[in-house]
Amino acid sequence: MSDPKKSFIHRRAINAPDAPSPLGGYAQGVEIADAARTLYLSGQIPAPRDGLVPATFREQCELAWRNLEAQLRAADMTFDNLVKVTTFLADRRFGDENGAVRREMLGERTPALTIIVASIFDPAWLLEIEAIAAA
Repeated sequence: MSDPKKSFIHRRAINAPDAPSPLGGYAQGVEIADAARTLYLSGQIPAPRDGLVPATFREQCELAWRNLEAQLRAADMTFDNLVKVTTFLADRRFGDENGAVRREMLGERTPALTIIVASIFDPAWLLEIEAIAAA
């Protein structure tokens, strides 16, 4: 298994000066060069292995991010390898809290980002997060 820290991947955030600026914690585009591997992550749900879904949005959001991190780790990757993240929210009222949790989880990392308000498969789930990573 490869060490993501030894990757020769080159990443460049793209934020065109003549288009709207991103509003915190993401890039309008992410250019990747010299990647040897690409990982497409299915939507990660806000449930642990035992299936008990937390009650609050914050708990669900943190858990979905931890589940995403576990899948990255299984592929010898980390949040550093994220290129694109799509978050599906059950309701737009979760938008601000979602952004706050994402920034806490990712720190200074700025993948490309899309947030979609949608009817989610399980009514107990308040969000789902899918992603693309490269190494």
